[in-house]
Amino acid sequence: MTQIFPSLVKIFEIQVTVLFLSCTLLAENAGSSNLERQRTPNFIVIFCDDLGYGDLGCYGSTKNRTPNIDQLAREGKRLTSFYSSSPVCTPSRSSLMTGCYARRIGMHEDFTGHWVLIPRSRRGLAPEEITLPEMLKSIGYTTACVGKWHLGDQPQHLPTRHGFDFYFGIPYSNDMQSKGRGDPPLPLVRQEQVLEAPAEQTTLTQRYTEQVVSFIKENQDKPFFVYLPHTFPHLPLFASEQFHGKSSNGRYGDAVEEIDWSTAQIMACLKRLKLDQNTLVIFTSDNGSNGRNGGSNAPLSGAKGSTMEGGMRVPMIARWPNKIAAGSECNTLTTTMDLLPTFAKLSGA
Repeated sequence: MTQIFPSLVKIFEIQVTVLFLSCTLLAENAGSSNLERQRTPNFIVIFCDDLGYGDLGCYGSTKNRTPNIDQLAREGKRLTSFYSSSPVCTPSRSSLMTGCYARRIGMHEDFTGHWVLIPRSRRGLAPEEITLPEMLKSIGYTTACVGKWHLGDQPQHLPTRHGFDFYFGIPYSNDMQSKGRGDPPLPLVRQEQVLEAPAEQTTLTQRYTEQVVSFIKENQDKPFFVYLPHTFPHLPLFASEQFHGKSSNGRYGDAVEEIDWSTAQIMACLKRLKLDQNTLVIFTSDNGSNGRNGGSNAPLSGAKGSTMEGGMRVPMIARWPNKIAAGSECNTLTTTMDLLPTFAKLSGA
């Protein structure tokens, strides 16, 4: 393995170049006084659950109102050939965290044969894997995971054991409450302690947002990485009172529009704290929509669970003022596995 590692580094550097060099990595007018800060950008990854290629206004939706996410696209780059490594939850998330295909790290299925990990599974992300937050922590980043994890719900597999300083969220999908299988009530976890069970799902997006904003405020003076894997628009669909029944696309639209609101709150926080110029914000999804209940992968064929385009080709927006050209677009093939090497390159990790 050590003999081929240097060539893998070169491949990663090529991937980084493909994804970001055309966006201009460093501003030409960056002064020496802020050069050190330029070398340590903040990273925020907003990772939706089952959001389809055609579910955002900037990707063609006429049903869901997403003005704040659309603004991200106007201020950054819209990728039109960005792929998840898998059309379902656990494998795609393991690829984002490790930069690997899920099968290489044993996260392509549960030990029972399920496509994703089930509650109380003995399988989870292995301790020896080097994760994106562990990589960033090694050079001084503070890290947070707020939202749905789905890479193992046993203590040794939780985010706090894989490089995250802070965790608040649910450990697996919000529909995993099978009485026949003996699933426990869906837990809401802080660090490694259950706060409530079952979790009050109508307030999840709101509470996730509050936790992210609080984390950013508390860590504004040091480089940070925030991973926000939203619970929605995975089924069953929920939204807070502020958004419930307010969209023109049923509960699906309600959930998507609350995620749009959440994005606005995070961006407003960055701007208030004067952090947005040095923060790379990524907005994407773990896989395509299931194509039911209002979700859309248009104009692609296929849906979640399928290796057709609609199952694996997802929206992806990257915003970083003065580094990524505003209103730009890229059709180059890129994947969730490119994020780890890209962040390594940009941070110097």
